[in-house]
Amino acid sequence: MMTEKHFSELALSFPGTEACAHFDRIGFRITNKRMFTTYLARDNTANIFLTPPEQQVFCKMSEGIYPVPNKWGEKGATTFELGKVPVEIVREALLSAYNEVLKSKK
Repeated sequence: MMTEKHFSELALSFPGTEACAHFDRIGFRITNKRMFTTYLARDNTANIFLTPPEQQVFCKMSEGIYPVPNKWGEKGATTFELGKVPVEIVREALLSAYNEVLKSKK
């Protein structure tokens, strides 16, 4: 099972990333750009900000992956239950989200 420490290390392993407070979560972003993921310790979940097409693909990979149940989910925000999802899938999703933020102008 992926722990908070392991998830944080993984999210921070991408160049130029930093952790920041985000409501009741820990946010991970590229410095001077937007967040690509958040982590919630209370239930050991991460919301990873994918594109809607990527979200569709990842949601088929594991029962512990599903759209966030609000407008953010419609835009690609995807919940990963870290106790149910293999580390390799989490890593791939983080890389996709990170790369998407790198491409953006903000």
